[in-house]
Amino acid sequence: MMNLKEISKKIIRGDFSSLLGFDGSKKNVHPSEIARMLVSVPKEAALKAFRSLPTASQTKVFPYLDILLQKKIAKALTQPRAAYILNELSSDDRIAFYSLLKGVERSTFLELLNEKNRDAVHDILGYPDNSVARLINTEFATISTELTIAAACEHLRQYHKDTETANVIYVVDKDGKLIDDIPVRRFVLYDPHKKVADILDGFCVSLKMTDTKEDAVAKFKEYDRIVLPVTNEENILLGVLTVDDVLDAAEQRDTKEIQNFGGVEGLDYPYVKTAFFSLIKKRATWLIVLFVGEMLTATAMSYFDTEISKAVVLALFVPLIISSGGNSGSQAATLIIRAMALKELTIKDWWFVMRREVLSGLTLGLILGTIGFIRISIWQNLHLYDYGVHWFLLALTIFFSLIGIVMWGTLSGSMIPIVLKKCKLDPATSSAPLVATLVDVTGLVIYFTIAAIILKGTIL
Repeated sequence: MMNLKEISKKIIRGDFSSLLGFDGSKKNVHPSEIARMLVSVPKEAALKAFRSLPTASQTKVFPYLDILLQKKIAKALTQPRAAYILNELSSDDRIAFYSLLKGVERSTFLELLNEKNRDAVHDILGYPDNSVARLINTEFATISTELTIAAACEHLRQYHKDTETANVIYVVDKDGKLIDDIPVRRFVLYDPHKKVADILDGFCVSLKMTDTKEDAVAKFKEYDRIVLPVTNEENILLGVLTVDDVLDAAEQRDTKEIQNFGGVEGLDYPYVKTAFFSLIKKRATWLIVLFVGEMLTATAMSYFDTEISKAVVLALFVPLIISSGGNSGSQAATLIIRAMALKELTIKDWWFVMRREVLSGLTLGLILGTIGFIRISIWQNLHLYDYGVHWFLLALTIFFSLIGIVMWGTLSGSMIPIVLKKCKLDPATSSAPLVATLVDVTGLVIYFTIAAIILKGTIL
């Protein structure tokens, strides 16, 4: 077994001899392991190590490297070597590389492709970033219905390579339109003298080039497939999508949504690879927006400064009241955004969500309000704190305020993602901090309004 840690140490010392024998065919090591090792060492050492690999191995390792190291390698290699690697990549890996390039950088690297691959990349990059087209592999095996199984096997051996997409063979007509798909196992288990038409099941799940990556994730999950064909509007087979690419896309999407939901702009690179000032920029934008929003909290409190000056005790409960509303709103937003991502809810379900969250908010508010009421009662009667002769009315104020604010928090947290979705915006941008900030401001208004009603003529 190859000791990758030992090899990493040798690479850092400048000893690349242990990589010379790696030809990509060894059973005890996968190209991804070599890539992971190269990513873990300093970039200059990784570049020299990559150069020391046999040419055939470079094309196997390159797709598993992160985009920063890929760009550095492609720029450092001679043009013929870089062109060879980029042209030898599988079509989906090639598209993945060019999709992450921008402007002049993309144009420069496009010049390294042969005419066929360049045209294919241009065509694919014309589709939206979130479309299935950006993930497809254009290397797939096709046959016609007239062939026997034996003839089909011979045709596949003669005209198609052993690739990850060859697990499923596609049946097309003379115009290239998709008819059906056949798992390779049927070519082994059925009589070789039978015709291809005899082993078709007439059920073929496919994707359109314009379908979103979310649509692809849902279809792979629903039908338990490892590969799906991708067609255009005329049902002409243009490529295939494998489950590993869908998993990568789902991971990237989930990562971005989690970052957005935490009040951070989606990072372009992994956290450890993101430059310091780029990280600051991604975080500062949302912090500024939230800070400006929180300024409204101070404005709201200044509006009620008369009430606060008359009953300073009200200020003691501001953090308690506000945090409860923000927390309930964040909970609701998290549940709704995830349910929408999993296709459990759509915009049309807004009334169901509203009714459910109003009832949830009422119940949760009653629970928290009761706890708040009991807390004030105990503290007053055990002489832990003197809330004054009107402590009972103060306890009622906290009770009803918590009910109102928690209800408002759950309603806001659940409806904001749906409204954003209706406006064709990413629901994940209704991050927990954003919902909490909105509820903070409005929660103060609810709290002091209820206090003014209940405590009027007593301490106010």
